[in-house]
Amino acid sequence: MDDLPLPDSAQRRNLRRLVALRWVALAVMAITVAAVRAVYIESLEIAPIGWIITVAAALNVWTSWRVRQPRQVPDSAVFFQLLADTAVLTGVLYFTGGWSNPFVSLFLLPLVIAATVLPQRHAWAMAAATLGAYTLLGFWNVPLPHVHHDHGDSSEFGTHVVGMWVSFVLSAGVIAYFVARMAATLRERDRELASARERALRDQHVLVLGTLAAGAAHQLGTPLATMAVMLRELEHDVADDPDLATELGRIREQVDACKTIISDMLAGAGQARSEGGRAEALDRFLEGTVDSWRMLRPGVDLALRLDGPTPAPRILAERTLAHTLVTLLDNAADASTEGVEMVGSWTAERLTVEIRDRGAGLTAAVLAHVGRQPISTKSGGHGVGLLIANAALERFGGRVTLTNRDGGGAATRIELPLRALTAA
Repeated sequence: MDDLPLPDSAQRRNLRRLVALRWVALAVMAITVAAVRAVYIESLEIAPIGWIITVAAALNVWTSWRVRQPRQVPDSAVFFQLLADTAVLTGVLYFTGGWSNPFVSLFLLPLVIAATVLPQRHAWAMAAATLGAYTLLGFWNVPLPHVHHDHGDSSEFGTHVVGMWVSFVLSAGVIAYFVARMAATLRERDRELASARERALRDQHVLVLGTLAAGAAHQLGTPLATMAVMLRELEHDVADDPDLATELGRIREQVDACKTIISDMLAGAGQARSEGGRAEALDRFLEGTVDSWRMLRPGVDLALRLDGPTPAPRILAERTLAHTLVTLLDNAADASTEGVEMVGSWTAERLTVEIRDRGAGLTAAVLAHVGRQPISTKSGGHGVGLLIANAALERFGGRVTLTNRDGGGAATRIELPLRALTAA
């Protein structure tokens, strides 16, 4: 796995574009300096400029090698590359007239790039760097000979270059703020679109599972009803054997529980029974859900603790929420041999339920993809329980999060706004 190449990140692609742009810029820079020296200013110091261009070319060769390596390219790497370009431009302008050079506006290029592809803090840092370089070039530079003869007296030209500097300050501020904000908005939109695609894919999984569950519920109804009738008859036939009658009674209770689960599944799919959706106190709803679960898992030690202001708010006894809690309790019981703990707490606005176990804990893969795709933590499991639970909770504006506990085990935390459950 360690030998697999990393995905082609956005910043890696940006760095490739920057390498190509730098080759073009260095070529144009070298040609322009050579042409100016040959045609216009023979005294131009070309040797130090040549060294600067050579160093920049060497940096670009190294960057070309770096971008091909199977390592992530962080935002800071692109930022320092743009800083290097600013330093190269500053060095060339120093030997070609400083801020009086008409190409001084090229300082805006790394700033625009930073504002577009990097976080806003980097854009402001680049604005400060380019503005500092621009300002220093006004005080320290090698003047070009005879460049002022078309501008009247020196005071007039001085006013001109100061105006250029003020214009650059305004441009840098606008780019660092507005362009960076717009780029951040575009990146946020891309994240939202990716999240929407992910939710649509998950909902498609849930829809398929719901369709299959509804079909299975209809098919299982008849054999379970037949089993319930036969068990009652057997109990009547063995009434003289109390032990056997007791065992048959337990089996019948489990069959009745299965029938209730199937009935609730159909109710959750929209085929509600007459008693569905009744108003109930929150604490009684949680206790009733746990009692029903204990009937299905009598061998598991479940400790229930409730905490919140009394009387508890009344909610609609939503079957989907009850099934979600049962699913998460099943997962905890399957993982833990030392029992399960469920803590329910509420305020006037929010319900929080935490289910804790002392199992083996969760792997990084499960924590990274929980609720987004089927991932099973059990041998032979299909991993759809958490997927359905997360989708069900999102219907009410809630969420489920999983963490590993200190000392071993996992904790599943459910958070729900009570306004989505409160009875009118």
